[in-house]
Amino acid sequence: MKFDDKLDKQVKKITDLLKFKNKSYGNSALEPANIFSQANAIDSLSARIDDKLMRIKNKGIYDATEDTVKDLIGYLLLLLMAIEERESKIKNESKTSFANSTLQI
Repeated sequence: MKFDDKLDKQVKKITDLLKFKNKSYGNSALEPANIFSQANAIDSLSARIDDKLMRIKNKGIYDATEDTVKDLIGYLLLLLMAIEERESKIKNESKTSFANSTLQI
């Protein structure tokens, strides 16, 4: 099997896992419910990533109770999405703020 095919296969597994969990839990990773914690998406995802890294540190990569590596990759992808979303909002707010200040001149 070629590298590209192997990569596509692994990426599809992670994508399928994220989509399945999103159906089960809703979009809670990128839109936290903030029922108990008031953390934003980036902080919440960072905490989940810390938990996964701690599990790997304590139990190793081959922990039979869950697929920690796939979960970690999924959380890192979600973190990337959250960071890009935040940057996009900041950019849009800057444009809006600039447009409003230009109109007031």
